[in-house]
Amino acid sequence: MFKTLGLGTEKYPALTGVRAVGATVVFFDHLPLLPSAHVIINVLAFFFALSGILIVRIYYEQAQLSLSWLGKYFVNRFARIYPVYFLLLTIAVLLKPSVHWPTLLANYTLTHALVHTTLLIQPSWSLTVEECFYVLAPAFMLLARRYNFLVPFAFACLLTVAALAFSRLGFTFLGSSLYVLYWTFFGHFAEFFAGVWVALQLVALEKQGALRVRGCVRTVTGLLGVSLLIGAMVIVYQHRPLSFGSIIVINNFLMPLPIALLYLGLIRETTILSRMLSGKFIGLLGRASYAFYLMHMLVIDHLAKPFFPMEEHRVLSILLTFGITWLLSVLLFLCFEEPVNGFIRKRFKSNAKSVGMTDTLFRPHDQRSVN
Repeated sequence: MFKTLGLGTEKYPALTGVRAVGATVVFFDHLPLLPSAHVIINVLAFFFALSGILIVRIYYEQAQLSLSWLGKYFVNRFARIYPVYFLLLTIAVLLKPSVHWPTLLANYTLTHALVHTTLLIQPSWSLTVEECFYVLAPAFMLLARRYNFLVPFAFACLLTVAALAFSRLGFTFLGSSLYVLYWTFFGHFAEFFAGVWVALQLVALEKQGALRVRGCVRTVTGLLGVSLLIGAMVIVYQHRPLSFGSIIVINNFLMPLPIALLYLGLIRETTILSRMLSGKFIGLLGRASYAFYLMHMLVIDHLAKPFFPMEEHRVLSILLTFGITWLLSVLLFLCFEEPVNGFIRKRFKSNAKSVGMTDTLFRPHDQRSVN
């Protein structure tokens, strides 16, 4: 099975393992082993930075504004994101007694995090954030290719200023300034751009043949920076009332800096951590982490809490829920996500090399497909 999936042969295998670790942290934040032991760090910053690396590293050199290229690019994004989401969202709808059509429309169109509405799959607000980045990424890549990293970054800053200004007009769309910063791409763009910066570094380094380096300076410095900011968040959460401004600054704008350095270290340096994250089993979990991320609250709310003895055997019940969720996620990945993804790409002929280079992050480097 590992050989068929190409696990362990990815160009940047440690990043696949990061996805599994991130999904695990999100799970134990939503269902902690101790009732009060919640994660206080923005775990999604790690995922958003990964998306920045993924999209730019794959598509940067081939990005175009032609209808042909954009069509294949968006087919690839749709094939990767939407089928699993559609399936699990439909299950979530069937599990609810009644849902109003505006809520259905917002959730099925992935616009639900741009307006104040019910999230039928609680973590799915981040998909709206991801989709906004996917839509804007071709423009970001073309600007970076034509000028440099700072030009698309400045463009994203201007978009954020415009979104904040619009949020003050009193419409449901974008809601409020705090809503923009917490729940939309405009509040999280710096996290994506941390990944964009890493991807541009990789493009330059690989052209020079200078990707791999000895030592662990980047990895250790990145981990130290993340740890210091987690410590800062602990201090912020110890004071009431909470300073939401401090939380946003630390999580959304400071945390991406050490994350970028950490990812660069995991890719360029051979360390104990990079070896652990590059294993085949954790790679399989990383590939199934998207299904896990969307599914885990459904399992928690509709299986674990109603049927498992949380009060009497909390730890055992939570660990059992954790194992079941991963098992279901791997099965969903193997039996639905990958086959449907491949079918859609083949049907719309979007596997062409001209769309972008092969998925060097999460697939074997064999020039046969793109993610």
